[in-house]
Amino acid sequence: MHLVIDGYDGDAAKLQDHDLVHRFLDSYPSVIGMTKLMPPHVLTYDGPKREDWGISGFVIIAESHISIHTFPERQYINIDIFSCKDFDTIKALEDVKMAFSLEKVSTWTIDRGLEHLSPQAAVIAMNSDRRKLVSG
Repeated sequence: MHLVIDGYDGDAAKLQDHDLVHRFLDSYPSVIGMTKLMPPHVLTYDGPKREDWGISGFVIIAESHISIHTFPERQYINIDIFSCKDFDTIKALEDVKMAFSLEKVSTWTIDRGLEHLSPQAAVIAMNSDRRKLVSG
């Protein structure tokens, strides 16, 4: 399961909070039942244009990874939660919206590793989350 989130109109103060991004990446794997393999790695990025700066971080989990890239000047964030283990994508989306005070989000879910499922389970997985969700 790969949950991709584009968040808009977020709280600029939260989007530039290095410690908040670190705490989220440090604690969130256990919230969704995943196993953190290392502490999060979080950096501040200064782009060539002022509005391109932000916080980028990732944490490697046994099941894959979680990554965050913020753009405080644009009030924008993108987050990937990628796991070979299923998790509640609706709850994860709500958790992210709350943590960064996002007004709007666009999300996509991508089923991964379908070749390891039985044919019946693969068909169910492919049909269950093949939609773009937009919520406000």
